[in-house]
Amino acid sequence: MIRKIALSIAILAFGVAPALAASHYYVEHTPNGNKCSVVSKRPDGKSAMAIGSAHKTKALAEAAMKSAPACM
Repeated sequence: MIRKIALSIAILAFGVAPALAASHYYVEHTPNGNKCSVVSKRPDGKSAMAIGSAHKTKALAEAAMKSAPACM
């Protein structure tokens, strides 16, 4: 009985975990120009660099992009 309950909780936890994952936004800077953009996936560091750290909302990332010296 305890194994069934533990298994049920584990299955439920794996199903709910992706929904609870917080999304982050990053300011991406391409090295070939002064082009910056807001992306939801962390840049790899080869084709584009992340400026600053992760932001919780897209609006915060856009504000950071406007104030970043590399993006001006």
